[in-house]
Amino acid sequence: MEIERSTQSSTIVDVLEKVLDKGVVIAGDIKIGLADVELLTIKIRLLVASVDKAKEIGMDWWENDPYLSSKAMSQNNKMLEEENKKLNDRIQQLEEKMNFNV
Repeated sequence: MEIERSTQSSTIVDVLEKVLDKGVVIAGDIKIGLADVELLTIKIRLLVASVDKAKEIGMDWWENDPYLSSKAMSQNNKMLEEENKKLNDRIQQLEEKMNFNV
């Protein structure tokens, strides 16, 4: 009597590990036209990789997105506070000039 072993799960794990380690890019274009006139073009690009691999190739947009990163939100708030202070200073200067001229 022979015992069968399933190797499918380890194969899927191996493939997933290789994909995340190396990365996979899938690219495609969808073009919609009518009577030889292009009406719409949709470009689809998909990158499947680990976070480490994505950072290695320079893709770290999630770190700077204030909706996805509290660090980015904090930086965004600081920039807004600085801009607000500059605008308030400018308003104060303009009001002083107006009062001086009146």
